[in-house]
Amino acid sequence: MKHFPIFLAVEGRRIVLSGGGDAALAKLRLLMKTEARLTVFATDPAPDIRDWAAAGRLTLIERAMQPGDALCAALFYGADEDPAEDARTAAIAHADGALVNIVDNLHDSQFITPAIVDRDPVVVAIGTEGAAPVLARAIKKDLEDRLPPVLGTLARIGKAFRARVEALPFGAPRRAFWSDYYFAAGPRALNTGGEGALDDTLATLLTDHLNAAPKPGRVEFVGAGPGDPELLTLKARRALHEADVVIHDRLVSAEILELVRREATLIDAGKEGFGKSMAQGDIDALIVEHGTRGAHVVRLKSGDPTVFGRLDEEIEAVEAAGLAWSIVPGITAASAAVAGIGQSLTRRGRNASVRFITGHDTKGFADHDWATLAQPGEVAAIYMGKRSARFFQGRLLMHGADPATPVTVIENASRPDQRVIATTLSELEPTLTRAALTGPALTLFGLAPRAAAKLNVLPDHGGEHEPEKSIQEAFA
Repeated sequence: MKHFPIFLAVEGRRIVLSGGGDAALAKLRLLMKTEARLTVFATDPAPDIRDWAAAGRLTLIERAMQPGDALCAALFYGADEDPAEDARTAAIAHADGALVNIVDNLHDSQFITPAIVDRDPVVVAIGTEGAAPVLARAIKKDLEDRLPPVLGTLARIGKAFRARVEALPFGAPRRAFWSDYYFAAGPRALNTGGEGALDDTLATLLTDHLNAAPKPGRVEFVGAGPGDPELLTLKARRALHEADVVIHDRLVSAEILELVRREATLIDAGKEGFGKSMAQGDIDALIVEHGTRGAHVVRLKSGDPTVFGRLDEEIEAVEAAGLAWSIVPGITAASAAVAGIGQSLTRRGRNASVRFITGHDTKGFADHDWATLAQPGEVAAIYMGKRSARFFQGRLLMHGADPATPVTVIENASRPDQRVIATTLSELEPTLTRAALTGPALTLFGLAPRAAAKLNVLPDHGGEHEPEKSIQEAFA
């Protein structure tokens, strides 16, 4: 992020602009929506600028800008549409202490003006750091269509009521009040009684919330999926938006954690096989501690919480504490991994069942029905199988599995850095050692990638990744 987004207080402050043509007009139409004091320097101002000056909406000085003209200005816009003149006026503004923006000159500007969706006092700013203005315009149009014009009225009247809402406890009770106002009681009152009905609606709503019994804490066990935030369910997204506390696994991707509400408490309860871990009892205690305090707790688990997620132990702890709970399933790693190689976990005539097995359990490497798994056509998704790969390989070969049985290892399934390693049972090791995997990996026994050349597959001897596609190819 090269430009940090902020909302600058400009009420009563000077904003100076140099220029009188089309670029100046475009900026002024936006700046006149603010409560700043606008000053324009132009030797040949457009008729609209003269009209705005005559109406008292800005101060027009019909001459070129001189040293001292930007003193005490919060912002300066160079809009002369002449590189030499823009550089001259920008130097003056710099010397006078103003922040400088030169229209259509990102390199020499200290700040940029984003695309804006205006529902004053609700303002949405959209920036691409100058990289993709067409995307900013598309996002702006989408938001304009989604946000009703009455949103500004609701926010303006709600703003005046905020001090009274401090009578409610901080956190969830206040959020519940404002949610009721903005998404239920407020729009209903505006539609039936107009703007004049909102004050009474707010007062009645506050009384109702003050007299309501405190809501007990609750726990949601939420599947974060394999890592791609676009694979989150809508229900999971809503849970992350509403949570007071999020207790997450180590494998939950940073992109998904970015979706958590900013005010929420984020707790890393990561476990790593044969490595640093938080004890399961401590995780159970954390969930119960925050839930009994009345928090909405999201226990965020990589993949699907019902698959090798220690879900039962945590539910039992929550039930023992008398807390309400629910499960939000997610896409498990096996589903994402098999999709990444263009295959199916089951196929008519090949296998009528598929095994989800773990590489290790509480006692070490996990034992399984090796004789059955070694039969031709069997398919298994092996979770947490990196360190146990040689153990699996030996057991299966010892029980008669075909050494040529395909094995595919998918690292970081569904993520931008996904890597697919195609090998066979006999070559599983040392293939994995050579691959030097660092991310979470899932092993698919009995399956080989389909259309390997198109799927960024690394053969077992190591190889180059497929070159990145162009934007046009990616969206074709």
